[in-house]
Amino acid sequence: MGRTYRSMAVAMASGAALAALTAVPAQARDTAHRAPHWELKDSGAADVRFRGLSAVSRNTAWVTGTAGTVLRTTDGGASWRNVSPPGAADLQFRDIEAFDARHAVVLAIGEGETSRVYRTDDAGATWTESFRNTDAKAFYDCMTFFDSRHGLAMSDPVDGTFRILSTGDGGRSWKVLPNTGMPAALDGEAGFAASGQCLVSSGPRDVWLATGGGARARVLHSADRGHTWKASDTPIPAGDPARGVFALAFRDRTHGLAVGGDFNAGAPSPRAAAVTGDGGRTWRPATTPPPAYRSGVAWLPHSRTTALAVGPTGTDLTTDAGRTWKTVDTGSYDTVDCAADRGCWAAGELGRVARLEN
Repeated sequence: MGRTYRSMAVAMASGAALAALTAVPAQARDTAHRAPHWELKDSGAADVRFRGLSAVSRNTAWVTGTAGTVLRTTDGGASWRNVSPPGAADLQFRDIEAFDARHAVVLAIGEGETSRVYRTDDAGATWTESFRNTDAKAFYDCMTFFDSRHGLAMSDPVDGTFRILSTGDGGRSWKVLPNTGMPAALDGEAGFAASGQCLVSSGPRDVWLATGGGARARVLHSADRGHTWKASDTPIPAGDPARGVFALAFRDRTHGLAVGGDFNAGAPSPRAAAVTGDGGRTWRPATTPPPAYRSGVAWLPHSRTTALAVGPTGTDLTTDAGRTWKTVDTGSYDTVDCAADRGCWAAGELGRVARLEN
């Protein structure tokens, strides 16, 4: 699916219409000032599409994207430093996990050796390539960390099962986990390298993997850091290479959100969101889902009920833990992430990066 999604992304890329942040009438200015809204930040990279994002705080964030680009801000987006690894211009960085302002791990997606992992310990001044895929059948899509040492990355199915890569030293080295505890993939099933959120974790051991493209859109859950998995169906439509679950978010080990739909521009995306209260064993459709495909989702920190979902046609807000969603912005974003200090960021095409303001 990463393969299919990459080609579709190139096809529609920067031609999508971008809506500016909604103008606020003077008489409503005080109310709008109190309402959460995206404030665009000038990344200086209008030719880059950012699908990887890691929010460290309201001041510090990292974004990754096309042309091997990695940017970092430590002043709330007022300025951005290009800290891209040298020689990576032909790579697509679709995921990043930053532990703080100096330490981060990035994932490049693609077939064969274009799937790679890099790590920096000095704010991007230098990078070490810690993994390069040598299996032509593997295509890595997403990455997640349980803590600063233990993390996983996932590949589209290889020989009938999803492949899981594991690290126990903060991404400095990786090993492929045995596939004996992984259920068989459906025909055509894979992950979407859309926002770095097709593999997510919560707590020290629980991790979830989102799929699409098969007859059913599924979520796979592991409670032992990726050694054994159980698959559950979701109500989000699949049955096509462009349809399925694109992103997951869990605020704890039981309460989770799934968003997705049909990636094709203008295609209808009914039932584009689902919610679970039992760790992903069962999923219920949102009673009022987002009106279109969404590729990223994040819980607002310290909230049991509020979350954001983003996609090329807008941002949606839920205040009832995913049962109903309301569009609150029409700007184009591919991914969203929030830090513990309530610093929420979004990123997408044409170098768009924004921070949530209250």
